[in-house]
Amino acid sequence: MNPTLDLRPLGDLERSPPLPGQSGPATRWIAKSGPALFDVTPTPRLERGGWVLLEGRLLRRGADFTARLYYDLGEGFHEGHSSAPAISRKGTIHELIRLPRGTRALRWQAMNSPGEFEQSPLTLRRVSWIERVARMLRRVIPALYLHARAKRAKIGLTLWRTLVDLRGAYEASGKLRAYAPPVNYRDWIARFDSLSDADRQAIGAHIGRLSARPLVSVLMPVYNAPEAYLREAIESVRRQIYPHWELCIADDASTDPAVRRVLDEYRARDARIKLTFRPGNGHISEASNSALALAAGEFVAFLDQDDVLSEHALYRVAVEIARHPEVALIYSDEDKIDAGRQRFDPYHKPDWNYQLLLSQNYISHLGVYRTGLVRELGGLRRGFEGSQDYDLALRVIERARSTDIRHIPEILYHWRALEGSTAADPQAKAYAVTAGQRALTEHLARTGTRGAVERAPVGSYYRVRYALPAVKPLVSIIIPTRNQAELLRQCVESVRKKTRYAEWELIVIDNQSVDDAALRYLEELARRERTTVLRDDRPFNYSALNNFAAAHARGEVLCLLNNDTQVISPDWIEEMLGLLLQPDVGVVGARLWYEDGSLQHGGVIVGAGGTAAHAHAFLPRSDPGYFGRAHLAQEFCAVTGACLMVRKSLYESLGGLDERNLPVAFSDVDFCLRAREAGFRVVWTPHAELYHYESKTRGADDAGERKRRISRESAYMRRRWKHLIRNDPSYNPNLSYERPDFVLSHAPMGEKPWLDK
Repeated sequence: MNPTLDLRPLGDLERSPPLPGQSGPATRWIAKSGPALFDVTPTPRLERGGWVLLEGRLLRRGADFTARLYYDLGEGFHEGHSSAPAISRKGTIHELIRLPRGTRALRWQAMNSPGEFEQSPLTLRRVSWIERVARMLRRVIPALYLHARAKRAKIGLTLWRTLVDLRGAYEASGKLRAYAPPVNYRDWIARFDSLSDADRQAIGAHIGRLSARPLVSVLMPVYNAPEAYLREAIESVRRQIYPHWELCIADDASTDPAVRRVLDEYRARDARIKLTFRPGNGHISEASNSALALAAGEFVAFLDQDDVLSEHALYRVAVEIARHPEVALIYSDEDKIDAGRQRFDPYHKPDWNYQLLLSQNYISHLGVYRTGLVRELGGLRRGFEGSQDYDLALRVIERARSTDIRHIPEILYHWRALEGSTAADPQAKAYAVTAGQRALTEHLARTGTRGAVERAPVGSYYRVRYALPAVKPLVSIIIPTRNQAELLRQCVESVRKKTRYAEWELIVIDNQSVDDAALRYLEELARRERTTVLRDDRPFNYSALNNFAAAHARGEVLCLLNNDTQVISPDWIEEMLGLLLQPDVGVVGARLWYEDGSLQHGGVIVGAGGTAAHAHAFLPRSDPGYFGRAHLAQEFCAVTGACLMVRKSLYESLGGLDERNLPVAFSDVDFCLRAREAGFRVVWTPHAELYHYESKTRGADDAGERKRRISRESAYMRRRWKHLIRNDPSYNPNLSYERPDFVLSHAPMGEKPWLDK
């Protein structure tokens, strides 16, 4: 067998110039539509099949990273006859594949959807059984020792499986290759967040093509700022590539004479700098309002006296305004910068996420607002110092449509972290947390929301505990089950004994149980009050079981619950129901833990792992997660059906779970996405907690027909929701979709609008 494969591009594949610094034999390609496919020149004796080693390198920057080697057995190419090689974070491929006997031709899929990628030559050679076993053990043994038990259990990697099914253990351990060490932020900046001279020239040209070039007024309150940092802040505005700005500085009666000297110097050097000197110190809110009074721009951007703007910050703001002329609020990603000008701690934020905003001021920096709206609201309010920008954002969103709140997923603001600053220590200014809590409380009052604002269990964040109506709705808890009497008993008894909410009924839907103990327990349940036991002996179809049970539910609220769960928090129903009854909320999910105390479900990232995966999976209980997000209520595109709450009316109007296309996997994700498509929010809360002993009834989907079935369901999801795959608004294009734990991506998908034609 000739080891080097001849790849012939199919479809709308186009060669592209090499990336800067690219060397070696790799070719850069762009798939403009559909998957990136190559036919492989037929190789001699391919029909013999057998074990082969596929080697090469593939770096991708597209919407779906799924790579596959397809083999035609005379019936054409389809996913049932294919292998998905494990690809390391550096893009290397060293994968053992067993070609079926009778293989006639090969086809290589570099990606499953449009995007850019670099493809090096691929080689394919036969291996002896000794080399095969040695290579399999070389991958499996380290995986057994380096990864947490819950993580290994999730993919079916155990020592016993290694002994009796080395091939299966090898394939399972390949799923862990994505958990390589994250990229260093300094290296990431150099590669993905640094402008070249060519970029600057292209940006200048693009500014001339913008349909609108609004004046942006940068507001800077100043009080006794250290001279070096003050100069750096002012220079970061003067270095803006976008020229249509003014810098409005209000000095808040600084006692340091150097401040006045520096400000007068810059006013003399640049006519775009406006100054006002307040006669008395009024703190940051009043100083900001004095700067606002100077503003002539249609939009205002807030800049602290010692922080720094990225040189293309206002350009990206102008692009967003040109694209969305009615925009009311724009925010960007941000990081921190130390006294030595070293950048660190980047916060790559989600798109507009109302529930997260009620947990933390994630808008923060860079915040840009329509000037007229800020003035209508009276500017910043005295008494909210430390959280004055949070209070402003909450008041602005009350007046803005969600479509007029825009997020730029780029680091445009560098927040100075100095000793005693909030950037360095969020606890440094306790009064700011108190002010934020009051701003939230007043926001709830203005919007007519009944609830109380509390401190979240982590960081300087918040929790809203919603009040329930006087007449509480009946919640129908639906539990599909099969055999496993003790597992079902544990789930049911935890609901009965630990649930504080009184208005519930239990619907257990049994599917083909034959175990005597299970049948006896089901008979026992059927005699209990508030409990209904249904029987459905059709072939297992998770979606159909839930739909059948939902049709028998008396409650106006449904709670889908797996039989392998166990209630932890007594107020789990109150927490989920309080969120569900809020305007525009359609679905609510809970926080689920593995038996060993690591996180099983913290929301779902669409596109992660190729189709969908759980955010913060395997995170220790004590870890707050990415900027506290493992402990904060927020919106996701989807939550797991292992514990999912929805109004029955919405469930029925959406047709329930998809029985035909998604009988088992991803039906919960698909349902949530359809709810979002209908205009409803999907919320995950960490304050409703359960254990989830995942898939103990059915087992894992890693072999035979189950493996083929999940492959079909994954393919359906990628077709149906291709516009969201790897473009999840609750995540960020700069974060990894291969390991959805909020680490930096090795192939971020941020745009470069200055390259648009």
